[in-house]
Amino acid sequence: MGRAGPVPCPCHRLQHPLLHRSGRLADVTGPTDPAQSPPAEPRQRWRITFARDPVAPDQVGRSVLDAWQDCLAGSGLPIAGLDLAGSRARIAFAAPLPAAVRGDAELADLWLVERRPLWAVREALATRMPAAHRWIAGEDVWLGAPALAGRVVAADWQVELVGSEPDRDRLAAAALELVAARSLPRVRVKGGAEKRYDLRVLFASVALDPGGDPGGDPAAARRCRLAIRTRFHPELGSGRPEEVVAALGDVAGVPIEIGAINRVRLLLDDEPPARARR
Repeated sequence: MGRAGPVPCPCHRLQHPLLHRSGRLADVTGPTDPAQSPPAEPRQRWRITFARDPVAPDQVGRSVLDAWQDCLAGSGLPIAGLDLAGSRARIAFAAPLPAAVRGDAELADLWLVERRPLWAVREALATRMPAAHRWIAGEDVWLGAPALAGRVVAADWQVELVGSEPDRDRLAAAALELVAARSLPRVRVKGGAEKRYDLRVLFASVALDPGGDPGGDPAAARRCRLAIRTRFHPELGSGRPEEVVAALGDVAGVPIEIGAINRVRLLLDDEPPARARR
């Protein structure tokens, strides 16, 4: 047998811990780039309730989202998403609000990477809300709660009618007939195409709304309002109050003109079931 070759000294590996058996340096990941570090984990989730007045058509969609980003970026709050360069604040809204509609109690969820008390969140946001928006309230909700938009099941609306004073008894009877109907086939026109749907699935109630105290104003006392509760359907989408009003006019046999629409509140899936307002 030939002579065995020299046995490598074990201390050789100890002196060069990154040396591979083959004699080349092992692959080593370099230092982490701070710009690529993962975002901070949220530690708190705030549900913000706010009001919004009617706005111009170009002040919804992307425009209002950018306005909220400016508001949050200047708030000084430790908002999730803003800890990374070029990122946007993490905020989620319950449901879109049409430009011409007033909202009394809209909802949005906001995530923080550090916990803050309610007074600090209110002071940071109340004075810098986007135009036509007003702070109403804040609630510290569970981080693991389902997505806000997926929990919206209904919306309450107040619709003010204009024009000649309607026959209230006739409208009230038509409202009862609508609620009692098992099906209300209607047609929506979108993009020039007609789409048939069942309106009855998309609303829970409609009734004359007595409204608040007119304050001695005879015109306000005669003003007619409707209280409507629409539903959010996972396949058909959300009910629209103007479609309910159109159906009401068809049943009553009278033209109905809408003066203003107000979304009073959004109902989540843990709230009482829909019922008619009295």
